[in-house]
Amino acid sequence: MATEEPEFADVSIGQTVYDDSGEELGTVRGVDDDGFYVSSPAGTESLPLTQARDVFGTAYVMWRCWKCGEMGEISGELPANCPSCDAPREELYYWAED
Repeated sequence: MATEEPEFADVSIGQTVYDDSGEELGTVRGVDDDGFYVSSPAGTESLPLTQARDVFGTAYVMWRCWKCGEMGEISGELPANCPSCDAPREELYYWAED
């Protein structure tokens, strides 16, 4: 049985990405070993964190720093800076932890 090599998208931060039908998914916000993360396009409905917790089941939503990997609980909104490495808020993203 032949093993298929995984396919990796050639994306970079700031690039707009689309689905197979040409619908805009958003702009690449970050890339890591698990794939890439997209900011939603303007005009899309936001998902409140209380609903996001339901979507992820038993997981809960935290923030994570792109620069150092620090994680923390969300109390209302993302912190202004990473408390570990002082990266600005733009380097923080939402993370589902179980």
